[in-house]
Amino acid sequence: MRYLPLTREDRRAMLARIGARSIDDLFVDVPSAAVVGREGFALPDGMGELEVERHLSRLAAKNMAAGSAAFFCGAGAYRHHVPASVDHLIQRSEFLTSYTPYQPEISQGTLQYLFEFQTQVAMLTGMEVANASLYDGSTAAAEAVEMARRITRRAKVVLSGSLHPHYAATIKTVAQLAGGEIVAAPRRPGQGEELAGLIDGETACVVVQSPDVFGLLHDLRPIADAAHAKGALLIAVVTEVVSLGLIEAPGAMGADIVAAEGQGIGNGLNFGGPYVGLFATREKFLRQIPGRLAGETVDAAGRRGYVLTLSTREQHIRREKATSNICTNSGLCALAFTIHLSLLGEDGFTRLARLNHARAVLLAERLAAIKGVELITPSFFNEFTLRLSRPAAAVVDALAGEGVLGGVPASRLFADDPEAQRLLIVAATETNSADDIETYAHALARVLS
Repeated sequence: MRYLPLTREDRRAMLARIGARSIDDLFVDVPSAAVVGREGFALPDGMGELEVERHLSRLAAKNMAAGSAAFFCGAGAYRHHVPASVDHLIQRSEFLTSYTPYQPEISQGTLQYLFEFQTQVAMLTGMEVANASLYDGSTAAAEAVEMARRITRRAKVVLSGSLHPHYAATIKTVAQLAGGEIVAAPRRPGQGEELAGLIDGETACVVVQSPDVFGLLHDLRPIADAAHAKGALLIAVVTEVVSLGLIEAPGAMGADIVAAEGQGIGNGLNFGGPYVGLFATREKFLRQIPGRLAGETVDAAGRRGYVLTLSTREQHIRREKATSNICTNSGLCALAFTIHLSLLGEDGFTRLARLNHARAVLLAERLAAIKGVELITPSFFNEFTLRLSRPAAAVVDALAGEGVLGGVPASRLFADDPEAQRLLIVAATETNSADDIETYAHALARVLS
């Protein structure tokens, strides 16, 4: 068989060679409580190709797709229009099937677009250098924390209470392996935070998201000053990259490292991935950047060329001695990002951001006028939080029945927080028409009446 080439005799010989009586002997260290036999899974019998296609189609039909309804969900993943030319170009075989560009002599196209991607990310974030992308925004944030620990040689990490909980969880998962203290500020939806009191001489970094998970915009300057006064670094997290077309860049507000999610440019929602993590920092920290760096150089004949630089694959496979164990990047998603942003240009990107903000302002004003709805986010880009008179999860379910995907209940992100039960996080983008907004407002009024 093509994919199962070993015969029973082959397996028997291999087991005998290592002194095992059966396959089960290879799993003796697994606790018995964690072992489930074939009967425990109760899997159905196999189906033919046509049967599988019909079955999956029935399952897919149970979903309400973002493009089939008035869509106002955000909370870290945003629906933006992606030009058809983006998908057309990234599906060219030389992009779609290309692998790691270790051999620059045959990878100039890949290396060049990675170099251009880095340039775009550095400009958007207001930083001096950027890498060739990471897996997504949350892993970029975790890598930023580990980088800050290496630079400062400290272990304590301070997290904003309004940091997206998925990002906070990823940071904690990675950071716990290295030890050290992680302190999270109290959560204050729609309000500012007092983080300075949590920073001391043992703090490696402070992680702040703007716009935060509730949509609130933050001035990073005061917290940057407080962090720097104690010798700590400020890590700025951005989950909605389109916001950087309108609000001041994190680098201009004193951030030392920026970790962002680039999905909003060139990449669809895709049920949560694959996405593209953006990572940028100051030039003085260049040697501590995780992942790949594409550089511009000249060959022996003086012709311009591109190459992976400053680190090798081997640097990232040295276990605990490695700068990072992420030795790859989201290449195709980074290319989609680069193509889309190139098509927009600087002026087009700014107009896109202004359109997002205008749509969100219109939506917020319309919804806040409804009885039983309170807008609790005083300043926002394209996302804000409402406090409802009823539990938000039930309201979202009722809105779905009306053909509106009305947002993300905060209880899905903060299940242990009683205050979150009535909070609804709502986003508006350029894909929302005036009719969509009116449809949402009428549906919400009916549900809450």
